[in-house]
Amino acid sequence: MAEKADDEPIRKAASSGGKARAKRLSKEERQEIARNAALARWGDDATTAILDGSLAIGDQEIRCAVLTDGRRVLSQQTMLKTLGRARSAKGGQGSESGLPPFLAAANLQEFISDDLRGTLAAIPYRPLTGGRAWGYRAEILPMVCDVYLEARKAGKTTAGQDRVAATCEMLVRSLAKVGIIALVDEATGYQEIRARDELQKILEYYIQAELRPWTKMFPDEFFREIYRLQKWDYKPGSAKRTPYVGKLINKYIYEQLPPGVLDQLRELNPVTDKGHRRYKHHQYLTSDTGNKHLDRQISTVTTLLRISDDKAQFEELFERAFPPPQTRLPLRVPLKD
Repeated sequence: MAEKADDEPIRKAASSGGKARAKRLSKEERQEIARNAALARWGDDATTAILDGSLAIGDQEIRCAVLTDGRRVLSQQTMLKTLGRARSAKGGQGSESGLPPFLAAANLQEFISDDLRGTLAAIPYRPLTGGRAWGYRAEILPMVCDVYLEARKAGKTTAGQDRVAATCEMLVRSLAKVGIIALVDEATGYQEIRARDELQKILEYYIQAELRPWTKMFPDEFFREIYRLQKWDYKPGSAKRTPYVGKLINKYIYEQLPPGVLDQLRELNPVTDKGHRRYKHHQYLTSDTGNKHLDRQISTVTTLLRISDDKAQFEELFERAFPPPQTRLPLRVPLKD
């Protein structure tokens, strides 16, 4: 398989100065680098699920998830099953044309709109259960159904496709019932209340009001590599850090968590009169979601730091691995007593 364009800076870095350092690493260290670099290639932060569930539509069930960048995705595996196709697809697609298996048939091509074609790419993401998964944008489901229904109307479907079209008809009717609820919510303004509730639930997944016992989250290597790229004198074993390190940690680590999480952490853990925070931010993160996401972020950034020869190279790799979001929604809720 050809390498993705986004991987090019990482590959070049590893083949230049980073490659020379790699020769001095142990086998275990090289394996760790490979695992962490894989997280960066997968766009770990941008494609991590923060919520998941199942859509019960008629007698069908489709797994779904909300990603950290706000995209709603439907599980590829359950969507293929619902549409009567194979349960898995190689490389996230499953056909030589690059189309999903449920739209790869030649007799369906004339019914696929340009808008639909532009949104059919399978999306890799990390489910809450761990591992890797593929999904499709949730909004394509009714559009895919329209393809089968239009093809059936034109008398172009096969017997097998007629069965899929019958399922699509049921799905469209069920989605229409859900759609009227959304229209009422929009007309009455209830969607704003619903949105605030959803945002609060996301925060509850990441942040807890009770202070967790302190545990070491940032490895010494993380600080050693930051000091190396900044050309500062690093003193092993010393807990004293230049204040600027805190700003770098916010930029590369905490700001990459879902929007609003860092703001809420700052509110829970304010700066004292002495000019520092009493606790570590991560002591307020939940162990099952918040700290796991934080740990993956630290591991990935440490890898990028390690293979970079200077600050400029690291910034380029970081921006490719974690591109800035198009929009950042405010995600703040009142503090609980």
